[in-house]
Amino acid sequence: MLDRITSMQVFVKVVATGNFTAAGRALSLSQTMVTKHITALERQMGVTLFHRSTRKLSLTEAGRLFLEGCQKILADLDEVERTVTAQRREPQGRLRLNAPVSLAIRYVAPLLPEFNRRHPLVTVELGLNDRAVDLIEEGWDLTLRIKHMAPSSLRTRKLAPIRCVVCASPAYLAQAGTPQRIEELSQHKCLGYTLGDPGNPSRWNFGAKGEHGVSVSGPLCANNGDALREAAVAGEGLIYLPVFVVSNELRSGQLQAITLDEPLMEAPPLHAVYAPGQTTPLKVRAMIDYLVECYGPVLPWEQDLP
Repeated sequence: MLDRITSMQVFVKVVATGNFTAAGRALSLSQTMVTKHITALERQMGVTLFHRSTRKLSLTEAGRLFLEGCQKILADLDEVERTVTAQRREPQGRLRLNAPVSLAIRYVAPLLPEFNRRHPLVTVELGLNDRAVDLIEEGWDLTLRIKHMAPSSLRTRKLAPIRCVVCASPAYLAQAGTPQRIEELSQHKCLGYTLGDPGNPSRWNFGAKGEHGVSVSGPLCANNGDALREAAVAGEGLIYLPVFVVSNELRSGQLQAITLDEPLMEAPPLHAVYAPGQTTPLKVRAMIDYLVECYGPVLPWEQDLP
């Protein structure tokens, strides 16, 4: 079965050159092959495209209509190919980027004006979501996730290590006391994160691998670190969150980090996650490279901490 696009190109070239031989020469095809393409089109549509005589070819009414359609289709195809090819030379198009809420607000969104200045042909659509998203099903080009990446068909790049901290407002610590051992946490108000690993806001794990656990309780648990941070600033209790969620408040003194007798659990790194493929779109590579530049060598949320 002959390729219909090629047959359309042959048809348009026959009209332009006026005969099958010249069209074949222009397309590096034999006259026999040109004839086969035209015959296949006529059979498929059940019409005659040319009035044929020994001296010249002329279009039938059906041929004139088909020529208009072919010219439009081939022009649109050329435009699509030019657009796709251009994306291999310069980042462009819509980039759908998803990131955790707290990270996106403080350490992604403020970086985007400079990214847009460097890559003016890229439009970023930023999605804020703390839950796990399905990159393929939901149509994201790139997601930022704080997790240990299991083997999968997705591609990943480590962007930054993530460190956690236990902290509370100075007012809370002055009123309730500063715990020094993890066992003392059960006597304190502890604000739990419901989307954490292992996902139990009533249990905080310590030790590099989380081998030491302690049961905790408090007046609030939430699926967003910003909500827990604001409650802690207001004196509602202790929180156990990544540093990037509370870095500004640690610097300002609104929150105070505490040291316990067991090390904090080793947090998963921040990864860029993107779809597999032989070639990664330039817009995705440009964003990943830019974030690596912005997050290193010193993480912005770790700078100037007390």
